[in-house]
Amino acid sequence: MMSTVATAMPGMPERMKARDRERAQEAAIEELVRAYSGMMYRVANSVLRNQAEAEDAVQEAFLRVLRKREQLAEIRDARVWLVRIVWNIVLDRKRRSKTRPENEDVADFARILVAQEMSAEERAASAQHHASVVRAMDELPAKEREVMVLCALEELNSVEIAAVLRTTESTVRSRLFRARALLAEKLKRGSR
Repeated sequence: MMSTVATAMPGMPERMKARDRERAQEAAIEELVRAYSGMMYRVANSVLRNQAEAEDAVQEAFLRVLRKREQLAEIRDARVWLVRIVWNIVLDRKRRSKTRPENEDVADFARILVAQEMSAEERAASAQHHASVVRAMDELPAKEREVMVLCALEELNSVEIAAVLRTTESTVRSRLFRARALLAEKLKRGSR
């Protein structure tokens, strides 16, 4: 039966294959959005400090993914690939704007750190501590801050961070060492 249809309509099997490929690509992209959009948003927001801009950066990243959908099967590690895309987008935006909107509103940090078993005072103290850690991270040199954000906030390992930043793993490890030492010193000075 299929051979009769195929001879009656030349090109039919190719069109069916193309449609099947498109459906598979759409399903793969939907899965990427479902699995990684939250992580990509956290990366973007940790750099941009602006929720709307972070959302825009994630949307732009997925638009880039859509443009490269034919290459999805070639991607070895989707998580690292997507972090690299959003990372490059947010860095481009920062370079273009040359400003970094800061959000020091303790209420925003308290919202992030909500814990049911904590009292209001404990949540406020925790939010203030979180704000001081964020401020201390912001004071780190750019290269150390980059690795710290990807390690501490996104829990990427040194191999994955090296892939995102296009550098060596040993460079990432030394930057992490310096970042942790500087951060500890800044937090120690801040608590006095």
